[in-house]
Amino acid sequence: MTIKPLQPLTLIACLVSVLLAPLCATAQQISIADTVLKIPLAEDVSMDDAVESMKLRANGLNFKLVAHQPLYKELEAMGVESRRVEIFQFCDARIAHAMIAQDLDFAAYLPCRITLIEDQEGKPWLVTLDLDRVIQMADLPPQLMENAKRVRDTIREIMEAGANGEL
Repeated sequence: MTIKPLQPLTLIACLVSVLLAPLCATAQQISIADTVLKIPLAEDVSMDDAVESMKLRANGLNFKLVAHQPLYKELEAMGVESRRVEIFQFCDARIAHAMIAQDLDFAAYLPCRITLIEDQEGKPWLVTLDLDRVIQMADLPPQLMENAKRVRDTIREIMEAGANGEL
């Protein structure tokens, strides 16, 4: 069996791919923090005020609060000590329907969730999925892309209202 020598261009291509492979792998790795949007509550805003502000803003923007899970209360009932953690789920049913009619996989992102949570130092935050990441990956027709951006903007507005205590 005779082994043929590699052609110069083939050799260069092989070397480049070997050298760039670690960089490509690193570029594709993302952390959980890269997938979320976090907004701290303003110093003068209580967590209860943030909740009321989010509810009022969502209502004003026609985003229905479809579920609320005070996770910390469930944990306390089980004897587990927990900082405050509450999950709020908001939805515009018409947009949700249009998105899942386009692609069933969008159901995994429904409804939009905002979590109110205290960090290790007791600082309160509002946290949600970074919808920009999802929108960038989505192959949507123009009208649904516009709806996706509207949802992103609405969730951000709800969070900003909560973080700033805007009643």
